Amino acid sequence: MPSAPLLTTPAELNHALSTARAAWQAAPYPSWAERRARLAALRAALQGHAGALAAAVSADFGQRSADETRMAELFPTLLAIDHARRHLRRWMRPQRRGVSPWFWPARAQVLPQPLGVVGVIVPWNYPLYLALGPLVDALAAGNRVLIKMSEYTPRTAAAVATLLAEALPGGEAQVALGEVALAQAFASLPFDHLLFTGSTAVGREVMRLASAQLTPVTLELGGKSPVLIAPGHDVARAAACIAQGKLLNAGQTCVAPDYVLLPRGARAEFVRAFAQAVAASYPTLADNPDYTSIIHPRHWQRLHDGLAEARAAGAQTHACVGPDSEAALAAARKMAPHLLWDVPADCQLLREEIFGPILPLVEYENWPAALAYVNARPRPLALYLFDHDRQRVQAVLRQTIAGGVVVNDTLLHVVQDGLPFGGVGASGMGQYHGHDGFLTFSKLKPVLYQSRWNAMPWLRPPYGRLARWLQALMLR
Repeated sequence: MPSAPLLTTPAELNHALSTARAAWQAAPYPSWAERRARLAALRAALQGHAGALAAAVSADFGQRSADETRMAELFPTLLAIDHARRHLRRWMRPQRRGVSPWFWPARAQVLPQPLGVVGVIVPWNYPLYLALGPLVDALAAGNRVLIKMSEYTPRTAAAVATLLAEALPGGEAQVALGEVALAQAFASLPFDHLLFTGSTAVGREVMRLASAQLTPVTLELGGKSPVLIAPGHDVARAAACIAQGKLLNAGQTCVAPDYVLLPRGARAEFVRAFAQAVAASYPTLADNPDYTSIIHPRHWQRLHDGLAEARAAGAQTHACVGPDSEAALAAARKMAPHLLWDVPADCQLLREEIFGPILPLVEYENWPAALAYVNARPRPLALYLFDHDRQRVQAVLRQTIAGGVVVNDTLLHVVQDGLPFGGVGASGMGQYHGHDGFLTFSKLKPVLYQSRWNAMPWLRPPYGRLARWLQALMLR
């Protein structure tokens, strides 16, 4: 089918929002059957467009593994749709709540109600899952949605617009594409809720713009997600898991391991095992369709500048290059995985989220020092703990704060629709996925049903002996 139009100007955004709000107001509470049908149509279209979507993402990156797109974007979206359709009837059901005995026989409930029109601002790193995942939650909650895609992924934006025009011909979701000015206009719209995924710095600006409209926001930011390898844990096994999580999408993942805390003396074993895992997964890099390019020359340069700064400050590095030359990697806009150690704390690579295939190693003297290192820094979006000591695992869970935790692996919490996903502090606010996403995009409306026969008339003025006797009982 022909490509669907994209919203590219502030005027088009305003018109789209007005149209969406009018359509929602005409039918403000879609039925269970209508919501399930929309999700089913989205699922069918997603399967039908899977090849075109993967090709569009790869073209935007320069080279993006189609297998990674299927596993990390299409598969989790299908899981989310299936989960929502399976549980939607229960989610929509009014929840009975208790009433104080003083107000019996009144009864109370909470009614989940669609908010209206939701805005979603999507980053470039997982443009399908981070557009369609929130869309699934918002549709399940009965809303209409405007989606702002990244200017770095124009082909993907066009493919998503085409997909949605086919799946949702009633205009339940529309796609916008543009650079910073359009993103600012989008964040300034009076949405009923706005979800942003991206950097902490941009998240602050989005929140500032949304605040002018008192738009509630969910911010899914990033930060430096640490890996803790406990004393005595199998370092080689941990290194293989960490390499897999770090190098998915060439490290361009908001929950990618950002640095590793490991026992002093374990560094050499970790470097050897990590390099072996890289060689087994990616025997070559430049011409390897399984290894993803860095999205844009500016980000490629940023990563190389970070390496240069760390080396100049005395950091040691190990590059897992294999047979590829620097020229071949640069021509493909790819970057070899790098391990670093002895990195000064004020270097960019230890101050800011890396978002690439670079992994600093930090050795600790003892376990309390490792926990203190994590807790002295902004609260991360994810924390990864490699440990089989149950008592120590529980202690870490209680003594650290992070958006989410995985024990003895990485990344996998993101695709569990039974778990909420969201940051804390500098790594974000609010959460979504599954039932938590349904709740985020719903107003939980409290309703009290008063009985025909009740005690309220006895408490009205003029206050007499009966009212004061009741007051005495109430204040006992």
